Amino acid sequence: MASIDIRKSPNVFDPTVPSAVGSRNSLAQEYRDQQAEVNNLLEEEANKILNHITAKLPEEVLTQLDVMGGLKEKLYNYFNQNYQNMFNRYVVTTEDEMVKKVRNFIDKEEMKVLNRYTPKEIAALLEDVGGADKFNTGEIEKSIVNMYGHLQGHVQRGVNDLETLTNALLRQKSDVGAFVRGENAYSIVKCAFKDNIYKPKTVTDVKLSINILDSELISPIFHYQVTVEYLIKDLLSKHITDMLDREIEDLKNERIDDGLDEMSDGELIFAKFNRVTNYTDDDVENQKSKRYSIIAKNLMDKISDLRAEIDPNTFDQLNIRENLKKIIDMENIRNRGFNTAINSLTAILDTSKMGYQYVENLKNARELILREYEDTDAAHLPDERYQVRLKYYDNAQLINEREAYRVQLASFATEVDHLWDVLKTNYDDSKRFKRVADFEDLASRYKRKIATRYKAKTGDPIYEETAKVWDEISFIKPQETDVEKMNQTFLYEKDKIKSKLIIMRNKMKTRFDYQYPIERRVMEERLAYLEAEFNKFDYMINPFHIQPGLLMDIDITSIKRKKATLDGMANVLNEFLHGISKGFQDAAFASFSRRRSTVRVDLTQSFAQAPSDGHEEKSSAGNDLLAELNQDALPPASTAKKAPAKKTAKKGVVDSPKSRRTR
Repeated sequence: MASIDIRKSPNVFDPTVPSAVGSRNSLAQEYRDQQAEVNNLLEEEANKILNHITAKLPEEVLTQLDVMGGLKEKLYNYFNQNYQNMFNRYVVTTEDEMVKKVRNFIDKEEMKVLNRYTPKEIAALLEDVGGADKFNTGEIEKSIVNMYGHLQGHVQRGVNDLETLTNALLRQKSDVGAFVRGENAYSIVKCAFKDNIYKPKTVTDVKLSINILDSELISPIFHYQVTVEYLIKDLLSKHITDMLDREIEDLKNERIDDGLDEMSDGELIFAKFNRVTNYTDDDVENQKSKRYSIIAKNLMDKISDLRAEIDPNTFDQLNIRENLKKIIDMENIRNRGFNTAINSLTAILDTSKMGYQYVENLKNARELILREYEDTDAAHLPDERYQVRLKYYDNAQLINEREAYRVQLASFATEVDHLWDVLKTNYDDSKRFKRVADFEDLASRYKRKIATRYKAKTGDPIYEETAKVWDEISFIKPQETDVEKMNQTFLYEKDKIKSKLIIMRNKMKTRFDYQYPIERRVMEERLAYLEAEFNKFDYMINPFHIQPGLLMDIDITSIKRKKATLDGMANVLNEFLHGISKGFQDAAFASFSRRRSTVRVDLTQSFAQAPSDGHEEKSSAGNDLLAELNQDALPPASTAKKAPAKKTAKKGVVDSPKSRRTR
């Protein structure tokens, strides 16, 4: 077989060596005269421009323009310096790449033809035997990727454990920062540390509640009984939002191409607002409405009020309604969000060695109850334990929860007031045989004397006729605004109930002292019951400050000196939030830049040169500032001419007292 000898390009950098890196010459040019080719090209381009100038300019201008001499030479030099280098380097690079590809191709063909008795390449053999469909390494590659992913997860988990333990050592105490890191702190609804009832010195109880909003969930969660129409409308809304984002991106790119300034965040939002009407409107009845441009109105009417389950008496596999529902069910849009959250939580608990013995997954209610131990009696449980409650709330559920919370608080207030009245009645009855038992008795005894001796002289109303607005239990509550009425905290009402419970306990001690009659025992039992139940109620989450989304309620009991469950659950919580939540980021802080609030003229100071002979000395920066401040206070300048100043002897720089530097 004939062969061709193609020389290889030298592996050096030199602008003159043929086919070297960065060279203007190539081995593939062989006998061609590169300089003659370039001269021909430059001559042609220069003549084109000269002919164009001759054709466009008038004759009177051409007679005064040096066309045949200097202009052509300048054009020629311009092309020679710029165009020649770019063109030659492009040609050399192209030719060298072609030579390399041809050389490699020839080497490969020679290996196939000449070496007949040597085994072929492994890739060629596999291709001839079976092809990529039989010899596929995709599964092996996936396994390797999974192994590296698990390894990275274990390394990251170990780093998180080290970080948590280091922070705990630096704090020297248990606090909220041990649970949730800074980027997820905004999601905390309530976190409270308190001593355990049975072992207050050695064991601590922790209550932690986290609210992940609907807008922050990576995979949205829907209730099981939500209608198919709602799911489709949610998909349409997301599709419209994606199209709006795509349009805004195109708009931003156009402004950049046109050299305009970038749009601010507010302008981007307004641009989206103006484009919403291009995709939808509020005309529900018109089938030609824009809201039905993606899905027709007759299809939306078919799935009206269709939920997760269809009555078997009306079920037909060939109906449009059933097929539309089947498409939605195949995508698993209804269940995948909550299932993903459960799988993420249980997988993290298993990997973190935080085992659990009790799981109750209320699928249709979108609620998960997970406990480390099945028993719920705190007296028989170990000191290291946890319980997790995961539930999804929509707006309708929160409205009912808020109403129940308000009614329960009002019921507590009613029961506490009733016990207050019973205790007060018992206390008043005990004063019948005493002349003065408290301040009220003393004030009632001196009431007439105060009225005749003091109030009658001054004309002020007596104490009994003055309106009583302070109940001496809690301070006067200010009037609530509309925002406060819609977002009740009930802190004032809770503090008032707590104060009443404390006052009643102290009053019983004062009233009965060391005596324990039946009245005291009955009232103390009732007081202890109300106090315990109210503490449980106060430990709960206020639904007025929960937003629609996923609520994670965690109860942890841990030994104070050990804190094993406390540290383990902290890592689980942060990893879980990272897996299902998008997180929160304020775009205003990303675009915010601090500016100086004041600009002072006297801050810019410099050393002035010494005044030259025959010129006045320049004032310092301080004098300039004073002159600017006092300019308005100066009288208007006189228009009369001043007499010429007497000629004085010149002073040198040394003689000038202002130029002398002193300390």
